[in-house]
Amino acid sequence: MLSGRRLDLLDPTPVDVEIEDIAHGLAFVARWNGQTLGDWPYSVAEHSLLVEELFGAMSPGQPPRWRLAALLHDAPEYVIGDMISPVKAAVGPGYGALDARLSAAVHLRFGLPAEIPANVKKAIKAADKVSAWLEATQIAGFERDEADRFFGKPPGPIVLGRRITPRPPAEVREAYLARHAALMELI
Repeated sequence: MLSGRRLDLLDPTPVDVEIEDIAHGLAFVARWNGQTLGDWPYSVAEHSLLVEELFGAMSPGQPPRWRLAALLHDAPEYVIGDMISPVKAAVGPGYGALDARLSAAVHLRFGLPAEIPANVKKAIKAADKVSAWLEATQIAGFERDEADRFFGKPPGPIVLGRRITPRPPAEVREAYLARHAALMELI
């Protein structure tokens, strides 16, 4: 990692996880395989910031630790990249196991339980689907009815006025680090 840490992908430990590595990696990993509108790829870091924001709007009153879990929901992708669901399925159960080990190390590093409670995970997934719908309709070329079929129709008030504009990786990296720091101060 750029921090100098050596992360063993098969046996990751919380000691080898640094937020700067996560923020940097996610800011340079493109969602939608880079097939988005704009002068910059839409990064996993931008997506994670949006999911955390949506999670807060859709599940008001959640404690900061679960907002942090929402921000970190795709953190393993800083080293394994972002794969679309059909590819993950084709890779098989090994991908899920790798993702789970990396997630546990990240969670423990930042004071979260290795496994996020099912009800919180479900709420984060709901925000993730709304984010995917917004991304699909605003920057990935989907029509609304097509996005509704793939991701479910989002709650109207949640999506109103939310605009996605991909930003340069360095700017997104700093925004991700700032949000992480703000949440850590609240925990």
